[in-house]
Amino acid sequence: MKLSRRTVLKGLGGTMLSLPFLEGLMPRTALAADSGALPFAIFFRQANGVASAQTTSEIGAEPERFWPRTLGALTAESIAGRAVGVLNDHRAHLLLVRNVNMKDYNYGDGHARGALQGLTARGPVVEGAGGDSESGGESIDHRIGRELNPQQRDSLVFYAGRRGGWLGGPCLSYRSSNVRRAALHDPWNAYQTMIGGPGGLTPEAREQLLVRQRSVNDLVKAQLQSLQQRPELSASDHERLDLHLSNVRDLEVALSCRMRADQELILQQQSPGYDSTDGTEVLATARLHMDIAVMAMACGTNRAAVIQVGNGNDGDTRYRNPDTGQLMENFHYVSHRRSSHDSSGGIITGSDLLHHHVDVQFASTFKHLLDRLVAYQMPDGKRLIEHGVAVWYNDLGNGPAHSARSVPFVLAGSCNGFLKQGLYVEASGGGNPNHNRMLNTLGTAVGLRNAAGGNLDDFGDPSLTKGVLSELIA
Repeated sequence: MKLSRRTVLKGLGGTMLSLPFLEGLMPRTALAADSGALPFAIFFRQANGVASAQTTSEIGAEPERFWPRTLGALTAESIAGRAVGVLNDHRAHLLLVRNVNMKDYNYGDGHARGALQGLTARGPVVEGAGGDSESGGESIDHRIGRELNPQQRDSLVFYAGRRGGWLGGPCLSYRSSNVRRAALHDPWNAYQTMIGGPGGLTPEAREQLLVRQRSVNDLVKAQLQSLQQRPELSASDHERLDLHLSNVRDLEVALSCRMRADQELILQQQSPGYDSTDGTEVLATARLHMDIAVMAMACGTNRAAVIQVGNGNDGDTRYRNPDTGQLMENFHYVSHRRSSHDSSGGIITGSDLLHHHVDVQFASTFKHLLDRLVAYQMPDGKRLIEHGVAVWYNDLGNGPAHSARSVPFVLAGSCNGFLKQGLYVEASGGGNPNHNRMLNTLGTAVGLRNAAGGNLDDFGDPSLTKGVLSELIA
């Protein structure tokens, strides 16, 4: 007797252990429809722009430290020494896009303008509201979840860094105009959300995980042993299952090595890593969130995730200077090149290089995501990264100018051949806003369509020029 996918996923006492697609357990007629190869998108956000070529009043001429040297095919030489050079191992999967320009809406603050329209392509509900701003429309991740997820499940939204602050902490995902979504902050809670499934964990299973520190693999041990012995499973099924269970255990070990929030607050009177101002701890949390997101994509339980690092201007996080081992000033100060949240502070010597160091740390964190996506081999023999797209994007083009032009977009993965790969390209649009067309392109790649059934071309502000960025499409 063939098992339904829900039966395969069902664990002990209602615990939901999300498993990768196992072709041997599905009816032949269902293989094409439930191949585990549905496209997805994971968005990884960095604030404050990047250290690209510019001239500032604080530093003077700043060299290019982010983008490749030349447009066209990416080579090891073209990205060496640049922040994106960290991604050389995944060069064949990359699509780097310059000249993505946001609309200069009157949010009353450049950080609000960049963060709140980043995934919505919408202006403010109330103009000029600065830190009290809200976006005027739905975000692309939420639309993917609403239209494409099983049971219209919400997209996953993660946050790493100190709570609160500018724009109130999590500020990227919107259900609709003026309706901002909360984020999963503690990776352990995020993990429970993922493995708990639509019905959540039973009290018994939750007690086993939290108090007795057992693995979810242990909770469903009998079912797993029975599953592994089924003759229908192919060799590749066994490999996928072994990889998945190993990743579950590795993730749980990483999570268990961090004290629970209440324990740490009592014993050390300080916030846990996910609510930290130390950039090393914050990015470590982001990597845990990435592990959870990748597991959800591999299992087909979700098709969109957002990972936000730091609040609206990442003004609390202090990243580490690799040259000295010391914590820098907070990232917002560094991006301003001054020891202030405005233009009044003293100039931070070498802050353009410090900004580059932060870019490199974000690139290394994004590489972690790509490493995880490459590790999963799907039933068709392709790696998970080939079925979806990971997006490292920014709120701004640079600092301290807070430019809405040339906002960095680094894509990895082709969404089953829809997007070009291995290239550095320039987005069309000239001086006109085309950021909405970038989101249209990504939405189309994942499977969203317009009302007529064609490419998604009308996401975001209806006053913006419709369409996609055809130069990104294979």
